[in-house]
Amino acid sequence: MQKRLQSQYQNLIYQPSSISRQQKTQILNYLSTLHPIWEMRYSKNNPPPADQQQRRLLRPVYWLGNWQFACLNYYHPPKGIYHRCVSAEPYPEVLRTLVDSIERLIKEKFDPKDIPRGWKLNTCLINFYGDQITPEGRRVDCARVGEHKDFEPGPVASVSFGDRALFQFVESRGTQSQSHVVLQQWLEDSSLQVFGGEKFKKKLFHRVQRVEKKGTPNFALNVSDFETRRINFTFRYVPDEHILPFYKLPTDNQEDTLEYMEKLALHSDFFKKHLQLLKF
Repeated sequence: MQKRLQSQYQNLIYQPSSISRQQKTQILNYLSTLHPIWEMRYSKNNPPPADQQQRRLLRPVYWLGNWQFACLNYYHPPKGIYHRCVSAEPYPEVLRTLVDSIERLIKEKFDPKDIPRGWKLNTCLINFYGDQITPEGRRVDCARVGEHKDFEPGPVASVSFGDRALFQFVESRGTQSQSHVVLQQWLEDSSLQVFGGEKFKKKLFHRVQRVEKKGTPNFALNVSDFETRRINFTFRYVPDEHILPFYKLPTDNQEDTLEYMEKLALHSDFFKKHLQLLKF
């Protein structure tokens, strides 16, 4: 069924073994140069609601193109579009080439009405899925993702490496256990998945129900107290006018994200330069 998804469902593409061995090696070599960070969900100027507590995100992340910090509430049209997206490092050449080919595929296969004017895959969230290692040495599985929607306009593309994940499109019915599964598919190592349109992007939620543990060797990455079993690149679109350099953010937003920027600047000339611009 997996290989037939493109022809059977409009605005849904799944291509197993889409990434060549050479591309995968280049991408993983690039990842070894990054230093993912752990983010907190809330902050001083965006405190948790009365019925919730401050918490750390379930997995370390890295963003390219622009960084959407959790404590800034991510990019969420139509109301949550300003002061959410901070300029981030550009794609390396291997990802730029990959994104160009994905964009061509989408424009060839998707209904034009489901591709917004100016659309391009200019932002990428890199999620590191696996086991968190507690101070006591206990392993906590952090490889699932609860049901949600991606609110950035237009089609979304994702590339997966490592252990395969059971990805589900669901009709939400209040709780994850009650939601109705409309379609599910295994996202294999080196696969490409693309979805968009009214049904898969706007109406249905999606989630990662489980990730198989196949004894895959852990990735050699710069992530502490964590063993990565799966890596996912999710490419989306944010209009350029909604992406700001860090020094142009409102003062409260700068205050809430300065610690993250300083951590990123320790290993990135890009973020180091943007911090320096605060002085001028």
